[in-house]
Amino acid sequence: MKTNIIKRVIATALALTVVGSFAACSANVEGTKVAAGEKDKAQATVLKVGASITPHSEILEKAKPILEKEGITLEIVKIEDSITPNTGVIEGSLDANYFQHVPYLEQFNKENGSSLVSVGAVHYEPFGVYAGKTKDLKALPDGAIVAVPNNVTNEARALLLLAQEGILKLKDDAGINATVEDIVENPKNIQFKELAPEQLVAALPDVDVAVINGNYAIEGGLHVSGALAVEANDGLAAKTYGNILATSAEKANDPAVKKLLEVLQSKEISDYIKATYDGAVVPLY
Repeated sequence: MKTNIIKRVIATALALTVVGSFAACSANVEGTKVAAGEKDKAQATVLKVGASITPHSEILEKAKPILEKEGITLEIVKIEDSITPNTGVIEGSLDANYFQHVPYLEQFNKENGSSLVSVGAVHYEPFGVYAGKTKDLKALPDGAIVAVPNNVTNEARALLLLAQEGILKLKDDAGINATVEDIVENPKNIQFKELAPEQLVAALPDVDVAVINGNYAIEGGLHVSGALAVEANDGLAAKTYGNILATSAEKANDPAVKKLLEVLQSKEISDYIKATYDGAVVPLY
């Protein structure tokens, strides 16, 4: 009897040992799965990009699922002003931004002692002259009030467009650095009202005309087809003011940033821009 009891105890112990071994193996397998999942999560790339609401953030939304397939999660931070996207990159809360052109970036760097860089251009937004109180440029009255952007680079661009339309004449060498001091002929005695770019559309009822950045015109419900005048696509502005993906010098060669630029310059994004913005946004690739 004792022998049978001992045999049963040994058998039970062996059985428990085997079950425990299987349980341990199972736990190890599950642990391996969790660890692998955590590793994949840790290796996932998150790219945080600041952008103007229209059209930049909309274009980024189109790029988002494409980047997801490449293992890059794109976080789009919509920003309404033209300062925060750059300060965000400088401070590190943003990896990159998409809202500006090179002349503005260079002016920002000069004024702030920063060293942000362009990774590459994506699209061009033609400036337009939009009607306020005056519905025809030929009918601009003497002393007309013309609203223009209040930052250096975009005001120069506005002046170049007005010169293109024969409303004023600039010094021959004024170029993209033109200021009101470079005006040599102003036959209509135009009075300039300098406003933040995002305020120009709202100012239309109070001025004769306004020269407005393409993105702010779109946000304000304006259409380039309804503008009184538009920058020539083969002019100096088109060659100079392409909207860029910008970042810090340290991240200029970051693989995720480069992949984002590659996607933004792809045919898929180019086709989207052409189909969506009716000429108010022009792809450069």
